[in-house]
Amino acid sequence: METDGTGYRESFDATIHEVIASAVRIIAADPALLVPATRVLHHQKKAAAVRARHERDGLIVPPVIIASITSRCNLACAGCYMQHRGGTVHRAEMSPAVLASLAAQAEEIGVSALVIAGGEPLVRLDEVLGLAQAHPALLFPVFTNGLLIDDAAADRIAACRNIVPLISFEGFREETDARRGSGVFDRLLAACGRLKDRQVFFGISVTTTRENVSRVTDTAFVRGMMEAGSRVFAHVEYVPMEPGTGDLVLKDRQKKELQEILAEHNRKYPALFLCFPGNEDWYGGCLAAGRGFVHVSPSGDLEPCPAAPYSDANLANLPLKEALRSRLLARLREEPGVLAETEGGCALHANKAWVEGLMGRE
Repeated sequence: METDGTGYRESFDATIHEVIASAVRIIAADPALLVPATRVLHHQKKAAAVRARHERDGLIVPPVIIASITSRCNLACAGCYMQHRGGTVHRAEMSPAVLASLAAQAEEIGVSALVIAGGEPLVRLDEVLGLAQAHPALLFPVFTNGLLIDDAAADRIAACRNIVPLISFEGFREETDARRGSGVFDRLLAACGRLKDRQVFFGISVTTTRENVSRVTDTAFVRGMMEAGSRVFAHVEYVPMEPGTGDLVLKDRQKKELQEILAEHNRKYPALFLCFPGNEDWYGGCLAAGRGFVHVSPSGDLEPCPAAPYSDANLANLPLKEALRSRLLARLREEPGVLAETEGGCALHANKAWVEGLMGRE
Protein backbone atom coordinates (compact mmCIF):
# COMPACT_ATOMS: atom_id res chain seq x y z
CA MET A 1 0.00 0.00 0.00
CA GLU A 2 1.42 3.39 -0.96
CA THR A 3 1.84 5.93 1.79
CA ASP A 4 2.63 9.17 -0.03
CA GLY A 5 -0.93 10.33 -0.70
CA THR A 6 -2.46 11.13 -4.06
CA GLY A 7 -3.13 14.87 -4.02
CA TYR A 8 0.05 15.61 -5.95
CA ARG A 9 -1.31 13.67 -8.93
CA GLU A 10 -4.24 16.05 -9.30
CA SER A 11 -1.82 18.98 -9.05
CA PHE A 12 0.47 17.51 -11.72
CA ASP A 13 -2.49 16.77 -14.00
CA ALA A 14 -3.55 20.40 -13.63
CA THR A 15 -0.02 21.56 -14.44
CA ILE A 16 0.10 19.47 -17.62
CA HIS A 17 -3.31 20.75 -18.69
CA GLU A 18 -2.28 24.37 -18.12
CA VAL A 19 0.97 23.94 -20.05
CA ILE A 20 -0.85 22.54 -23.08
CA ALA A 21 -3.60 25.17 -22.77
CA SER A 22 -0.94 27.89 -22.67
CA ALA A 23 0.60 26.48 -25.83
CA VAL A 24 -2.82 26.63 -27.51
CA ARG A 25 -3.16 30.28 -26.52
CA ILE A 26 0.31 31.07 -27.89
CA ILE A 27 -0.47 29.59 -31.30
CA ALA A 28 -4.14 30.61 -31.45
CA ALA A 29 -3.58 32.77 -34.55
CA ASP A 30 -2.02 29.92 -36.54
CA PRO A 31 -4.69 27.55 -37.92
CA ALA A 32 -2.06 25.02 -39.03
CA LEU A 33 -1.00 24.58 -35.41
CA LEU A 34 -4.23 25.32 -33.54
CA VAL A 35 -6.23 22.32 -34.74
CA PRO A 36 -3.63 19.65 -33.81
CA ALA A 37 -2.83 21.44 -30.53
CA THR A 38 -6.51 21.48 -29.59
CA ARG A 39 -6.67 17.75 -30.33
CA VAL A 40 -3.77 17.16 -27.94
CA LEU A 41 -5.45 19.31 -25.25
CA HIS A 42 -8.68 17.34 -25.61
CA HIS A 43 -6.72 14.08 -25.27
CA GLN A 44 -5.15 15.35 -22.04
CA LYS A 45 -8.60 15.81 -20.47
CA LYS A 46 -9.63 12.30 -21.45
CA ALA A 47 -6.27 10.83 -20.43
CA ALA A 48 -6.50 12.29 -16.91
CA ALA A 49 -9.88 10.61 -16.48
CA VAL A 50 -8.49 7.28 -17.75
CA ARG A 51 -5.57 7.50 -15.29
CA ALA A 52 -7.99 8.18 -12.45
CA ARG A 53 -9.97 5.05 -13.31
CA HIS A 54 -6.82 2.95 -13.34
CA GLU A 55 -5.76 4.38 -9.99
CA ARG A 56 -9.06 3.27 -8.45
CA ASP A 57 -8.14 -0.24 -9.66
CA GLY A 58 -4.70 0.00 -8.05
CA LEU A 59 -2.67 0.81 -11.17
CA ILE A 60 -0.60 4.02 -11.12
CA VAL A 61 -0.29 5.38 -14.67
CA PRO A 62 2.07 8.35 -14.97
CA PRO A 63 1.01 11.26 -17.19
CA VAL A 64 4.45 11.26 -18.84
CA ILE A 65 6.71 8.51 -20.14
CA ILE A 66 10.26 9.42 -21.15
CA ALA A 67 11.57 7.00 -23.76
CA SER A 68 15.29 7.12 -24.51
CA ILE A 69 15.01 5.27 -27.80
CA THR A 70 18.74 5.01 -28.57
CA SER A 71 22.13 5.37 -26.94
CA ARG A 72 23.68 6.34 -30.27
CA CYS A 73 24.67 9.96 -30.73
CA ASN A 74 26.67 12.09 -33.14
CA LEU A 75 28.08 14.15 -30.24
CA ALA A 76 29.92 13.30 -27.01
CA CYS A 77 28.91 16.09 -24.64
CA ALA A 78 30.56 16.32 -21.23
CA GLY A 79 28.29 15.08 -18.44
CA CYS A 80 25.73 13.34 -20.69
CA TYR A 81 23.80 10.84 -18.55
CA MET A 82 23.72 8.29 -21.38
CA GLN A 83 27.52 7.98 -21.24
CA HIS A 84 27.24 6.82 -17.63
CA ARG A 85 24.85 3.92 -18.25
CA GLY A 86 26.96 0.75 -18.36
CA GLY A 87 30.13 2.14 -19.88
CA THR A 88 30.74 1.47 -23.55
CA VAL A 89 28.72 -1.77 -23.72
CA HIS A 90 25.20 -1.11 -25.02
CA ARG A 91 22.37 -3.62 -25.20
CA ALA A 92 20.24 -3.93 -28.31
CA GLU A 93 17.74 -1.12 -28.86
CA MET A 94 14.00 -1.65 -28.70
CA SER A 95 12.80 -3.00 -32.01
CA PRO A 96 10.45 -0.87 -34.13
CA ALA A 97 7.62 -3.22 -33.11
CA VAL A 98 8.29 -2.80 -29.38
CA LEU A 99 8.55 0.96 -29.76
CA ALA A 100 5.28 1.11 -31.71
CA SER A 101 3.59 -1.06 -29.09
CA LEU A 102 4.84 1.24 -26.30
CA ALA A 103 3.18 4.25 -27.92
CA ALA A 104 -0.07 2.42 -28.57
CA GLN A 105 -0.30 1.05 -25.04
CA ALA A 106 0.66 4.42 -23.54
CA GLU A 107 -2.16 6.21 -25.31
CA GLU A 108 -4.64 3.48 -24.41
CA ILE A 109 -3.96 3.63 -20.66
CA GLY A 110 -4.02 7.42 -20.39
CA VAL A 111 -0.49 8.73 -20.87
CA SER A 112 -0.57 12.38 -21.96
CA ALA A 113 2.94 12.80 -23.36
CA LEU A 114 5.55 10.40 -24.69
CA VAL A 115 8.84 12.27 -24.40
CA ILE A 116 11.41 11.04 -26.92
CA ALA A 117 15.07 11.26 -25.92
CA GLY A 118 18.38 9.53 -26.53
CA GLY A 119 21.30 9.51 -27.28
CA GLU A 120 20.21 11.41 -30.35
CA PRO A 121 16.66 10.24 -31.10
CA LEU A 122 16.62 11.57 -34.66
CA VAL A 123 18.93 8.75 -35.71
CA ARG A 124 15.58 6.89 -35.61
CA LEU A 125 13.66 9.67 -37.35
CA ASP A 126 11.51 7.33 -39.47
CA GLU A 127 10.22 5.60 -36.36
CA VAL A 128 9.65 8.83 -34.43
CA LEU A 129 7.59 10.19 -37.31
CA GLY A 130 5.69 6.93 -37.54
CA LEU A 131 4.73 7.10 -33.86
CA ALA A 132 3.49 10.68 -34.17
CA GLN A 133 1.49 9.91 -37.31
CA ALA A 134 -0.12 6.85 -35.72
CA HIS A 135 -1.09 8.77 -32.55
CA PRO A 136 -2.03 12.34 -33.53
CA ALA A 137 -3.62 13.10 -30.13
CA LEU A 138 -0.50 12.11 -28.18
CA LEU A 139 2.10 14.78 -27.53
CA PHE A 140 5.67 13.91 -28.56
CA PRO A 141 8.29 16.33 -27.18
CA VAL A 142 11.62 15.32 -28.75
CA PHE A 143 14.87 16.28 -27.03
CA THR A 144 17.45 16.54 -29.81
CA ASN A 145 20.88 18.03 -30.37
CA GLY A 146 19.40 19.43 -33.58
CA LEU A 147 22.30 18.60 -35.88
CA LEU A 148 20.31 16.13 -37.98
CA ILE A 149 17.57 18.63 -38.81
CA ASP A 150 18.36 19.38 -42.44
CA ASP A 151 15.79 20.64 -44.96
CA ALA A 152 14.40 17.17 -45.61
CA ALA A 153 14.05 16.35 -41.92
CA ALA A 154 12.46 19.73 -41.23
CA ASP A 155 9.88 19.11 -43.97
CA ARG A 156 8.95 15.75 -42.45
CA ILE A 157 8.78 17.08 -38.89
CA ALA A 158 6.54 19.94 -40.06
CA ALA A 159 4.05 17.34 -41.31
CA CYS A 160 3.64 15.97 -37.75
CA ARG A 161 2.22 18.82 -35.69
CA ASN A 162 2.14 16.79 -32.46
CA ILE A 163 5.95 16.62 -32.44
CA VAL A 164 7.64 19.41 -30.46
CA PRO A 165 11.40 19.42 -31.12
CA LEU A 166 13.45 20.74 -28.19
CA ILE A 167 16.93 21.63 -29.41
CA SER A 168 19.79 21.55 -26.91
CA PHE A 169 21.64 24.80 -26.24
CA GLU A 170 23.98 25.60 -23.37
CA GLY A 171 23.57 29.35 -23.70
CA PHE A 172 25.07 31.52 -26.44
CA ARG A 173 27.89 30.54 -28.80
CA GLU A 174 30.67 30.41 -26.20
CA GLU A 175 28.82 28.12 -23.78
CA THR A 176 27.27 25.88 -26.43
CA ASP A 177 30.45 25.33 -28.42
CA ALA A 178 32.46 24.75 -25.24
CA ARG A 179 30.35 21.71 -24.32
CA ARG A 180 29.10 20.50 -27.69
CA GLY A 181 31.90 21.35 -30.11
CA SER A 182 33.20 24.22 -32.22
CA GLY A 183 30.64 25.59 -34.65
CA VAL A 184 27.68 23.77 -33.11
CA PHE A 185 25.88 26.96 -32.01
CA ASP A 186 25.69 28.32 -35.55
CA ARG A 187 24.54 24.96 -36.91
CA LEU A 188 21.77 24.91 -34.29
CA LEU A 189 20.64 28.39 -35.28
CA ALA A 190 20.41 27.13 -38.86
CA ALA A 191 18.25 24.20 -37.70
CA CYS A 192 16.02 26.60 -35.79
CA GLY A 193 15.67 28.69 -38.94
CA ARG A 194 14.51 25.66 -40.93
CA LEU A 195 11.84 24.84 -38.34
CA LYS A 196 10.76 28.48 -38.03
CA ASP A 197 10.39 28.82 -41.82
CA ARG A 198 8.04 25.82 -41.75
CA GLN A 199 6.00 27.16 -38.79
CA VAL A 200 6.96 24.24 -36.55
CA PHE A 201 6.12 24.76 -32.87
CA PHE A 202 9.52 24.05 -31.33
CA GLY A 203 11.71 25.08 -28.43
CA ILE A 204 15.09 24.76 -26.83
CA SER A 205 16.35 22.79 -23.86
CA VAL A 206 19.10 24.09 -21.61
CA THR A 207 21.08 22.11 -19.07
CA THR A 208 20.89 24.70 -16.30
CA THR A 209 23.80 24.86 -13.86
CA ARG A 210 25.03 27.00 -11.03
CA GLU A 211 27.34 28.72 -13.51
CA ASN A 212 25.00 29.49 -16.42
CA VAL A 213 21.60 30.01 -14.75
CA SER A 214 21.74 33.79 -14.75
CA ARG A 215 22.87 33.97 -18.37
CA VAL A 216 20.29 31.53 -19.80
CA THR A 217 17.41 33.26 -18.04
CA ASP A 218 18.32 36.85 -18.86
CA THR A 219 16.48 39.06 -21.34
CA ALA A 220 19.17 38.91 -24.03
CA PHE A 221 19.13 35.11 -24.20
CA VAL A 222 15.33 34.83 -24.13
CA ARG A 223 14.84 37.40 -26.85
CA GLY A 224 17.65 35.95 -28.95
CA MET A 225 16.17 32.47 -28.86
CA MET A 226 12.65 33.78 -29.53
CA GLU A 227 13.96 35.61 -32.58
CA ALA A 228 15.40 32.25 -33.69
CA GLY A 229 11.86 30.85 -33.45
CA SER A 230 11.78 29.14 -30.05
CA ARG A 231 8.42 29.15 -28.29
CA VAL A 232 9.39 26.70 -25.54
CA PHE A 233 12.24 27.08 -23.05
CA ALA A 234 12.87 23.83 -21.14
CA HIS A 235 15.38 24.24 -18.33
CA VAL A 236 16.77 20.85 -17.25
CA GLU A 237 18.49 21.15 -13.88
CA TYR A 238 21.96 19.65 -13.91
CA VAL A 239 22.37 16.24 -12.26
CA PRO A 240 25.98 15.38 -11.26
CA MET A 241 26.56 12.17 -13.21
CA GLU A 242 30.31 12.80 -13.41
CA PRO A 243 32.38 12.70 -10.18
CA GLY A 244 33.61 16.11 -9.15
CA THR A 245 30.83 18.07 -10.86
CA GLY A 246 28.59 18.53 -7.84
CA ASP A 247 29.48 22.20 -7.73
CA LEU A 248 27.49 22.70 -10.95
CA VAL A 249 24.21 21.75 -9.23
CA LEU A 250 21.91 24.69 -8.59
CA LYS A 251 21.95 25.98 -5.04
CA ASP A 252 18.65 25.90 -3.17
CA ARG A 253 18.41 29.68 -3.49
CA GLN A 254 19.00 29.46 -7.24
CA LYS A 255 16.31 26.80 -7.62
CA LYS A 256 13.76 29.04 -5.96
CA GLU A 257 14.88 32.04 -8.00
CA LEU A 258 14.65 29.99 -11.19
CA GLN A 259 11.02 29.15 -10.45
CA GLU A 260 10.24 32.82 -9.86
CA ILE A 261 12.05 33.98 -13.00
CA LEU A 262 10.34 31.43 -15.22
CA ALA A 263 6.93 32.33 -13.78
CA GLU A 264 7.62 35.98 -14.62
CA HIS A 265 8.79 35.03 -18.13
CA ASN A 266 5.55 33.09 -18.66
CA ARG A 267 3.63 36.27 -17.85
CA LYS A 268 5.86 38.50 -19.95
CA TYR A 269 6.65 36.58 -23.15
CA PRO A 270 4.50 34.64 -25.68
CA ALA A 271 6.37 31.42 -24.98
CA LEU A 272 6.37 28.51 -22.52
CA PHE A 273 9.03 28.43 -19.81
CA LEU A 274 9.37 25.07 -18.05
CA CYS A 275 11.74 23.53 -15.55
CA PHE A 276 12.63 19.88 -14.95
CA PRO A 277 12.31 18.47 -12.37
CA GLY A 278 10.84 21.78 -11.24
CA ASN A 279 9.24 22.60 -7.93
CA GLU A 280 9.41 19.18 -6.29
CA ASP A 281 8.39 20.57 -2.90
CA TRP A 282 5.01 21.43 -4.42
CA TYR A 283 4.47 17.77 -5.30
CA GLY A 284 5.88 16.36 -2.08
CA GLY A 285 9.12 15.14 -3.63
CA CYS A 286 10.49 13.81 -6.90
CA LEU A 287 7.94 12.78 -9.53
CA ALA A 288 10.00 9.79 -10.69
CA ALA A 289 9.10 6.11 -10.23
CA GLY A 290 5.65 6.64 -11.74
CA ARG A 291 4.51 9.43 -9.44
CA GLY A 292 4.58 11.72 -12.47
CA PHE A 293 6.80 9.96 -14.97
CA VAL A 294 8.84 6.84 -15.69
CA HIS A 295 11.75 6.25 -18.02
CA VAL A 296 12.18 3.58 -20.68
CA SER A 297 15.79 2.78 -21.55
CA PRO A 298 16.93 2.13 -25.14
CA SER A 299 16.69 -1.61 -24.49
CA GLY A 300 13.16 -1.35 -23.08
CA ASP A 301 13.85 -1.45 -19.34
CA LEU A 302 11.20 0.42 -17.35
CA GLU A 303 13.15 2.62 -14.90
CA PRO A 304 12.34 5.23 -12.24
CA CYS A 305 14.04 8.04 -14.19
CA PRO A 306 16.90 8.65 -16.68
CA ALA A 307 19.37 9.25 -13.83
CA ALA A 308 18.44 6.00 -12.04
CA PRO A 309 19.10 3.04 -14.39
CA TYR A 310 17.47 0.34 -12.26
CA SER A 311 14.73 -1.96 -13.48
CA ASP A 312 12.84 -5.15 -12.78
CA ALA A 313 10.63 -5.03 -15.90
CA ASN A 314 11.35 -4.90 -19.62
CA LEU A 315 8.78 -3.90 -22.24
CA ALA A 316 10.06 -6.44 -24.73
CA ASN A 317 8.77 -9.11 -22.36
CA LEU A 318 5.86 -7.47 -20.51
CA PRO A 319 2.82 -5.36 -21.46
CA LEU A 320 3.11 -1.76 -20.24
CA LYS A 321 0.28 -2.15 -17.72
CA GLU A 322 2.00 -5.13 -16.14
CA ALA A 323 5.40 -3.43 -16.16
CA LEU A 324 3.92 -0.39 -14.36
CA ARG A 325 3.02 -2.73 -11.49
CA SER A 326 6.78 -3.12 -10.97
CA ARG A 327 7.65 -3.93 -7.37
CA LEU A 328 10.67 -1.64 -7.60
CA LEU A 329 8.57 1.37 -8.62
CA ALA A 330 6.02 0.61 -5.91
CA ARG A 331 8.69 0.35 -3.22
CA LEU A 332 10.15 3.69 -4.25
CA ARG A 333 6.73 5.34 -4.05
CA GLU A 334 6.23 3.80 -0.61
CA GLU A 335 9.28 5.67 0.70
CA PRO A 336 8.54 9.42 0.48
CA GLY A 337 11.83 10.23 2.19
CA VAL A 338 13.84 8.66 -0.62
CA LEU A 339 12.04 10.79 -3.19
CA ALA A 340 12.46 14.00 -1.22
CA GLU A 341 14.43 16.72 -2.96
CA THR A 342 18.15 16.67 -2.13
CA GLU A 343 21.15 18.92 -2.53
CA GLY A 344 22.53 16.43 -5.07
CA GLY A 345 20.12 17.49 -7.78
CA CYS A 346 18.41 14.10 -8.04
CA ALA A 347 16.92 12.24 -5.10
CA LEU A 348 17.32 8.76 -6.59
CA HIS A 349 20.86 9.42 -7.75
CA ALA A 350 21.75 10.72 -4.29
CA ASN A 351 20.26 7.58 -2.70
CA LYS A 352 21.51 5.12 -5.31
CA ALA A 353 23.01 2.71 -2.75
CA TRP A 354 19.58 2.26 -1.16
CA VAL A 355 17.91 1.89 -4.57
CA GLU A 356 20.50 -0.68 -5.66
CA GLY A 357 19.80 -2.55 -2.45
CA LEU A 358 16.16 -2.95 -3.46
CA MET A 359 17.21 -4.84 -6.55
CA GLY A 360 18.44 -7.71 -4.41
CA ARG A 361 15.30 -7.94 -2.27
CA GLU A 362 12.17 -9.89 -2.85
